[in-house]
Amino acid sequence: MQAFVWILRFIIVLVLVWFAVKNSQQIDVNGLPGQVWQAPLVFILLVAFVGGMVIGLLAWIPTVVRQRREIGRLRRAAAQLAAMPAPPPIPGTKPSGADIHGI
Repeated sequence: MQAFVWILRFIIVLVLVWFAVKNSQQIDVNGLPGQVWQAPLVFILLVAFVGGMVIGLLAWIPTVVRQRREIGRLRRAAAQLAAMPAPPPIPGTKPSGADIHGI
């Protein structure tokens, strides 16, 4: 399985290198009026990809923070429940855990 993963990674790297070589021509990127940058197409695509990943991760942070806060709150509640003594058994009933299914 490890060999398959490494072969797959190698194929992905080869495809990316081939893509970079095929898209290495210079292009003009127009910014503000009067501003023109020249850069290889593959570099522009890489910058756009990394920018999209950064924006996606920044949008994901509030969800992670909220979930971690909720997990902490639930752990504290579980610890408080575990620390509470068990209620006394009700007279006339079977003790819990013993003979649950009538067997």
